[in-house]
Amino acid sequence: MSLKNPADRWGGVSQLLHWTIAALILSIGAVGLVMGELPRSPKYFWVYTAHKSLGLTVLALVLVRIGWRLYAGAPRPVPGTPRWQERIAALTHGAIYLLILAMPLSGWLYDSASGLRPFRWFGLAEVPKLAAPDEAIAGAAHGAHEWLFWLLIALVLAHAGAALYHHFVQRDATLARMLPRGWLSPSPREDSP
Repeated sequence: MSLKNPADRWGGVSQLLHWTIAALILSIGAVGLVMGELPRSPKYFWVYTAHKSLGLTVLALVLVRIGWRLYAGAPRPVPGTPRWQERIAALTHGAIYLLILAMPLSGWLYDSASGLRPFRWFGLAEVPKLAAPDEAIAGAAHGAHEWLFWLLIALVLAHAGAALYHHFVQRDATLARMLPRGWLSPSPREDSP
């Protein structure tokens, strides 16, 4: 497994960052959808702290992912991919990166402007406030956090759907090249010998 991205697939570091960020976002999103319904107990505060800590972890990881992508490059498009699909994929990836940056930043701004007690990342390090307590900023940041989440979900579903389309309909290596070699081979084309 190559660490840097070779010309025909994503390397090991890119794959690790991709799937780690995806799993964290799935976990954080699931918790975020139900945590408001939890009774106000020590467990409630623990869940909120974990949600915020994991969100800031995703923020750090996506910055690493962007830096790594700039350093390691991206593989060439799968041979035969139409130019319009390449453009849509590039726009979708860019939008997903922006949303993954904006989500934790809006949550951090909401936490800061809410006037809550200082937040400690996993209880280890105090996280600085981005704003003084301000009800209007807190409300706007909270609303943005929720809308950004649903927009991110829509784009991630489109992204995953496109990968599955390429694997099962186009029968190319688009999905397989984001997995370690041998985990998934492109489906054979019915028209191939």
